[in-house]
Amino acid sequence: MLVRTARRLPLTVLDPRRLRPTLSRSAKQVFWRGAASCASGRRRVSMDPQVTATDPSCTPAESPAGGNGSAATRGAEGPSAVDLLPGETVVREGKAAILFPDANEVFYNPVQEFNRDLTCAVITEFARELMAQRGVKVLVPGEKDRVVVSLSEETNEADVPAAEENGAGEPEVTARVGEKCEKGLRVLEGLAASGLRSVRFALEVPGLQSVTANDFSVKAAALIGRNAQYNGVGHLLQSSCRDASMLMYEMRGKKERYDVIDLDPYGSPAAFLDAAVQAVSEGGLLCVTCTDMAVMAGNNGETCYSKYGSVSIKAKYCHEMALRIILHSLDQRAGVYQRYIQPLLSISADFYIRVFVRVFTGQATVKNSVSKQALVYNCVGCGSFHLQRMGRRMSHGNMKYSAATGPPVGPDCEHCGQRHQLGGPIWAEAIHDLEFVQKVLAAVSGNPSRFGTSKRIEGMLSMVTEELEDVPLYYTVDSLSSTIHCNTPSLLQFRSALLHAGHKVSLSHACKNGVKTDAPPGVIWDIMRCWEKTNPVKREKLSQTSPAFKILSSEPRLEACFTVREDANPQSRKRHLTRFQENPQAFWGPKARAKTGFVLIQFHNCTRTELYSDPVGRRLLMKTFFSLRLQRQTGSNSSNQSPPRATYKL
Repeated sequence: MLVRTARRLPLTVLDPRRLRPTLSRSAKQVFWRGAASCASGRRRVSMDPQVTATDPSCTPAESPAGGNGSAATRGAEGPSAVDLLPGETVVREGKAAILFPDANEVFYNPVQEFNRDLTCAVITEFARELMAQRGVKVLVPGEKDRVVVSLSEETNEADVPAAEENGAGEPEVTARVGEKCEKGLRVLEGLAASGLRSVRFALEVPGLQSVTANDFSVKAAALIGRNAQYNGVGHLLQSSCRDASMLMYEMRGKKERYDVIDLDPYGSPAAFLDAAVQAVSEGGLLCVTCTDMAVMAGNNGETCYSKYGSVSIKAKYCHEMALRIILHSLDQRAGVYQRYIQPLLSISADFYIRVFVRVFTGQATVKNSVSKQALVYNCVGCGSFHLQRMGRRMSHGNMKYSAATGPPVGPDCEHCGQRHQLGGPIWAEAIHDLEFVQKVLAAVSGNPSRFGTSKRIEGMLSMVTEELEDVPLYYTVDSLSSTIHCNTPSLLQFRSALLHAGHKVSLSHACKNGVKTDAPPGVIWDIMRCWEKTNPVKREKLSQTSPAFKILSSEPRLEACFTVREDANPQSRKRHLTRFQENPQAFWGPKARAKTGFVLIQFHNCTRTELYSDPVGRRLLMKTFFSLRLQRQTGSNSSNQSPPRATYKL
């Protein structure tokens, strides 16, 4: 019965990584047609989960033939004349039109358009600053006079940079999108998959010398080359099929380093960070995405330590802590090579975190690194937290360094009597460069038609500019109320109470209900005690060992005022900016990584004796049997996608 099934039906073979394409050499030979390997680890192709392409109507026939003119012109008029292969579809994003195969070797996630738009905006502003130092002025399509965006209600003309008021000092050399600039930036996308991000760089970011789109997969590298040709950016974009780490290690020389390195893997970027901090140029830009949020947000603290050298905590502030963990890891790995980082922008959005940092070299500055890291003491009962710096520095003419003293807490929490968790170390300095963020915000707000997600970028960056720079981590109002089992005060009431008490306060872009403040935990719980007096809980129902009973047993030391203040409502909230993304579709979020390519084997004219007497055929048949059994158990044979086919003859 098994032989009949193998003789008449197309069968599936597991583990095609061991089956390599070969030429026909005899009648007893396997003929393959594109068995793609997508191994795990460093063979990842992208972080973007697979979705169905939805624009099959866009074909090269609609584009002008010949592909003449600049890349910017071709990107605006249409793609170059490249024939679509069977099953391929075209997806448009920004100015790019990307070919995507019907199989699952690479994939596209429209939710990540915000990530790619923001990256283009940041690199453009970085190029503007760096090119000005090299005597080149970048020209952005659709951008008129630079507008400085102020979140205050009144426009402050003094905020306009002096360099922009005086046009006499502008450089004569200009750089436009799609044009190769000899003094421009050298960009590397280490894990490029289809090359969508790199193609968008070439079409939307001015002042580029070259863009290298690398991927370990042979099929992905070939697709990148076709997409570069399809979009007419072959003069800027080069496809590379290398191990990303080895490629960066080979480019560590000062003359070979990249000005911008973008790492956007599926999952953790930990395996690539050591090479990345060496391969980026002096003052260069390093862009890193992490999607392993379960690890970084406290579900697997031991795994987080093995990857990033820091223990994560499952707390309400876990998303900002994840940002500070990756910054700590980057700074620690850079310090090995006498380099250090300067964060420009660090965001937590959707199901991932994204950081943009500059990397510099300086032995003296590297010594400050230990004082920039901190351990976190988190109370498991009430959620209060304290930070303990790893070291300290003092300036007495000469800078002196010493070990930090501590701990900042006792054996038990002074507020609820519970024990503390120890997490970190984490980056304890500012995670944004507000001056740089204001420039990106001004550029996006002044040219909103440039990106499809401009409104969300404006809302996100506006919140970033409002955050307190020197206050790590945050509290959430709902968790504070849940601890003492009382009604939740409004966000404006709680912020107003902190302002009335003389403390600084801001919201957090990483959490909708997050509140960042320099008030110590004792003040926060005094405010909650005052709130509970007007919204009492049933004390008789509280366990005497609970955090709520212990906290409410003490009288507040201050009289909180919950009258709403005008300055308690930030401008981004008043202006109703798009600050937090709503789920755009069903089953939205991170999906499974791209699966290994399956191969359909067709057995022709085989008898039971002949099939089992051939060693290759016998091995294929056994793998086919176990594959079919696995498909029956998981239902994976119900997929509508057509895997590549192959033929086995005896």
